[in-house]
Amino acid sequence: MNKLALFDWFSLMLYACLVIIGLVNIYSAMYNADDNAIAISFIQKQFIAFGIGVLLIFIIQFIDTKFFERYASILYLLSIIGLLGLWLLGTEVSGARSWYAIGSFSLQPSEFAKVGVALAIAKHLGGFNTNIERVRDYLGAFIIMGVPSFLTLLQPDPGTALILLSFFFVLHAEGLPSFFMTILVTLFVLFMVTLLIGVKWVTPIIIIALILFVSLSSKRRRKKILFPVFVVGILINGFTYSVAYIFENVFEQRHRDRFNILLGKEVDTQGIGYNINQSQIAIGSGRFSGKGYLEGTQTKGGFVPEQQTDYIFTTIGEEWGFVGTIIVLALFTTLLVRVVRTAYKQKTVFARVFCLGFACTLFVHVAINLGMVVGLVPTIGIPLPLVSYGGSSLLAFSIFLGIYLRIAYQRTLLV
Repeated sequence: MNKLALFDWFSLMLYACLVIIGLVNIYSAMYNADDNAIAISFIQKQFIAFGIGVLLIFIIQFIDTKFFERYASILYLLSIIGLLGLWLLGTEVSGARSWYAIGSFSLQPSEFAKVGVALAIAKHLGGFNTNIERVRDYLGAFIIMGVPSFLTLLQPDPGTALILLSFFFVLHAEGLPSFFMTILVTLFVLFMVTLLIGVKWVTPIIIIALILFVSLSSKRRRKKILFPVFVVGILINGFTYSVAYIFENVFEQRHRDRFNILLGKEVDTQGIGYNINQSQIAIGSGRFSGKGYLEGTQTKGGFVPEQQTDYIFTTIGEEWGFVGTIIVLALFTTLLVRVVRTAYKQKTVFARVFCLGFACTLFVHVAINLGMVVGLVPTIGIPLPLVSYGGSSLLAFSIFLGIYLRIAYQRTLLV
């Protein structure tokens, strides 16, 4: 059989389709009939990033996957150095020191840190005698995720920090003790409930619930659980008070406003809630088949800020309608399914975990971005992968895809 026939051309085609859709809609988002120089400039930069991305994918196909496993730690370390270097050489954009300015281009190292973390976790879990259920091994994985997450949070870039922490789901899929997921879900619920009704109501509810739990237990069991329940009660209440303190004293007003709008505590269609409101109007106005290319009134009127990046999906919804949005979602879903299926066909832990890391990163990006544009999650600056404008994001996902394609191809050669 021809070796080229074993290559996953379909996944590469899905990648190309999504990037082309992005280029078409970025142009539309920036189009101005009177002066189109800005739109052309954006397209040129994105097309250059696309070309470099394709070149990187091509080059990676000639590198043995053992290279990535052997040097994963070094690549991870380089990504950490890239994040640290921002404090000395970084450029501040929109209040965050997340970029290196290189002439007329900018480079965001946190995008490449996602690849570094995926490689490092894959190597860690694929190491000799590693067991994710063992304390030292899952603590090591937490540190691998935690260091770059903390550094991006300091920029501040909470969106990217959240993406890096989402590798937790990969650990869970690999056998991380289930009580970590229970803790995560519990803390998330407590966080949202505390913001919704306030700590003055949450605290008595927790105390009453714990008292009922103890009182309904048998006498013999009550003696055993009394102290642990007491400790749990202190920890839970400490967490709720810390949430309230961080929300009121650490978060900026714009962050508080976004959460309050999300939770329905405030209605603001002109201030901080303007983006979400205009985004919903744009997507809804597209109806089934859309208004037509370059015909979106919300898009052409510039009503949705940052429409070429975080809110590119609104352009698709308005000009291509329900049909266009379903096609984009189908492309992402197909790519995700192929990556996950390939992951579980791998014979090595490293290859499987890396593929799952790629799938996790892609899924969380898409889920959060779509949640942002329809108002289900606060705006935290997460682009739509391969579609949104942004050279660093496109290059990082191109590298992700390139390594995935090499892993998939090398596995088929060994079958």
